[in-house]
Amino acid sequence: MLRFCMEMNDTLDLSIIIVSWNVRDLLLDCLNSVYAETKGVSFEVFVVDNASSDGSAEMVEQEFPQVKLIRNQENLGFAKANNQAIRQSKGRYVLLLNPDTVVVNDALANMIPFMEAHQDVGAVGPRLLNPDGTVQLWCGGSFPTPLTEFFRLAKLSYLFPKSRIFGRRLMSFWDRNDTREVDLLSGACMMVRREAINQVGLMDEDFFMYADDVEWCYRIKKAGWKIYLYSDAEIIHLVGQSMLQSADKMAVEAYKSMYLFFKKHYALVSALFFRGMVFFFMLLWYLIYTVQRYTISFSKANAIGLQTYQKILRWSIGFPAK
Repeated sequence: MLRFCMEMNDTLDLSIIIVSWNVRDLLLDCLNSVYAETKGVSFEVFVVDNASSDGSAEMVEQEFPQVKLIRNQENLGFAKANNQAIRQSKGRYVLLLNPDTVVVNDALANMIPFMEAHQDVGAVGPRLLNPDGTVQLWCGGSFPTPLTEFFRLAKLSYLFPKSRIFGRRLMSFWDRNDTREVDLLSGACMMVRREAINQVGLMDEDFFMYADDVEWCYRIKKAGWKIYLYSDAEIIHLVGQSMLQSADKMAVEAYKSMYLFFKKHYALVSALFFRGMVFFFMLLWYLIYTVQRYTISFSKANAIGLQTYQKILRWSIGFPAK
């Protein structure tokens, strides 16, 4: 865990950090929305470009010269790239923001008065909306446990979303229409108090992608801070567009990161149990998809799913995912 402490004079209200990888057009829209919809507060914007090859960094230099651009020579992952900017940031609040988001209705500025009024809150996040206005449930939820992951892998959480037992991980029984304390927020848009960062440290760079936001929230909560989903602020989130460029590899990374989370914060047996569950259920779905392969209903999406399950299976038994 990285430790971090900074005392600053003339601090800004907000430091907005956007980590980007090969999403030039989405990043352009995101930055336009940040500057158009963040009023009444002082703020700075960092873009950390993880070695994009689509001209993202050049676009930022040309269109947004006021942005503090950090250009990496390789893809360092989400946590490490965010930490680069956090170390340089001056805001009383630090906001992680995905490049595939669109800020609306002064959402970022509106979260600051909530933080000012609740000094025991270490982090706050908005409702994340799909382009059609429906709510993305993962904008606030509960910490994962081996049991919640069993429900998810067995698809019980999807079959019974309104159940307070099966739906606990995403709190899918809750419509997100009210402000409520939660365990964790999505790193797609999460505002963190500077004092909380000074106390618990930076994001954990052992996590390349996924569960890094879960792990950070876990340390924030463990240190005694509260975490809230603030329903009066909304952000449009286009959902992992950069990750679609290598969806199968990112799926493996998601399971690796959850295993690491269990290993770091729970007993080792919990991590091993999780890995065993992944093996069992991925083998089950792999066999089902293999049988379907010889039917006329087998689609291109099924073929991609089969390949993904194979890679996750390889990881679960200790082989490179390839």
